[in-house]
Amino acid sequence: MTRPGGAVRRRLASITEAIASRLWPLPLVAVIAGVILGVALPVIDRAVDASLPSWVGTFVFSGGVDAARAVLSAIAGSLITAASLTFSLTVVALQLASSQASPRLLRMFASDRMVHATLAMFLGTFAYALTVLRTVEDATEDADEFVPRLALTAASVLTLSSVIVLTFFLAHLARQLRVETMMRDVHREASETIALMADDAPGAPAAAPARPGHARTVPAPTSGFITGVDREALVRVAAEADAVVRELRTVGENVVEGTPLIEWWPSDPMVRPDAETSERLAESLAECFSAAYERTPPQDVGFGLRQLADVAAKALSPGVNDPTTAVHALGHIAAVLGDLAERDERPAAWADADGAARLIPAGGGFADFAEVGLQQIRRYGAGDPDVAARLFAVIDDVAWRARRPSERDVLLGQLERLEASVAREDYDEVERARFADLGARARATLGRA
Repeated sequence: MTRPGGAVRRRLASITEAIASRLWPLPLVAVIAGVILGVALPVIDRAVDASLPSWVGTFVFSGGVDAARAVLSAIAGSLITAASLTFSLTVVALQLASSQASPRLLRMFASDRMVHATLAMFLGTFAYALTVLRTVEDATEDADEFVPRLALTAASVLTLSSVIVLTFFLAHLARQLRVETMMRDVHREASETIALMADDAPGAPAAAPARPGHARTVPAPTSGFITGVDREALVRVAAEADAVVRELRTVGENVVEGTPLIEWWPSDPMVRPDAETSERLAESLAECFSAAYERTPPQDVGFGLRQLADVAAKALSPGVNDPTTAVHALGHIAAVLGDLAERDERPAAWADADGAARLIPAGGGFADFAEVGLQQIRRYGAGDPDVAARLFAVIDDVAWRARRPSERDVLLGQLERLEASVAREDYDEVERARFADLGARARATLGRA
């Protein structure tokens, strides 16, 4: 059964990802806050300026109207320039990440909290300075000049804080551009997804019922990548309709509008629902799936492996020719596959509260993940001795964590395919002896009790 709060955590993760992957929410909030603060502080200034203790004057702005306007204008101009610089550097980082690592890593840079916070700091301070600037007043026949000293002091503090934030941003950006940092972040994100999906059990385990000949398909309502499936809702809808639902596509797959997404059939083989009931049920089932133009990590366990494999494949391309990066990526892939191997085995079907099988999940098995993580790298890297040796080591490492015979069979199949790929390459006798030793070691690990 689903652990308490598991569904809530998955929904919160999806909402957080949707917000975090957009660059504008936090800067927009900062601009609004800056405007509100720029309106409120001068009002407080008018109320308390005359009663401020004399010692406070040594800490607050003490210039006149012209000086106040000059300071605020300089702050506004410099901060909007710094915001433009931050955006430009972020664009450069996106270009480098796309060309040197993988286009699928761009989402991580767009979701970077440091980038969001830096833009928010600059734009918020800019909006604050402009708002305070309008409250500076020259002396007239009816009123004295007004300089919001507290507001000017706050503007100076915000500007100094922005300079500090810019320093940290530049150091952060230099670190984020390292491919090792990118792979570490992808690895951490994949591990979080695996932990989040560990409680994705909308019912009790059950045997999968046989598919009858009168099963009906539900087409995908839109094109794109499947980013989430509400399996609890699928079980509930199926139970209400006394039907069995079988997923045809899993999270992370690309679907085309109008192609089969799921299929269902009545639990009672003698029941034949009318067209209106079938259409209503199909709409309810389709609403349990969400799709978008790109893959996202909240429910997509294989997305992290896809990104790591992309980094390795890019590193092995003739234009980059960086096998060391591919070797490092394989280290992360081995760790993620090890986490997946230790997951509880997913049942063939899930049942409702009455014990009747309601949902047959699709894909997402260990064999699929191993293929994503190893296939392309084996194809492109079998001719490099270091990459080939690391591929043997990956199978050996994951084998130590594989608990079930089915997973060891998958790894054995990967080992045999790797040996066949290496055998076709032009290696000398010393290298072939090394690979033979690595293969024998992996076989011994797979054959342990």
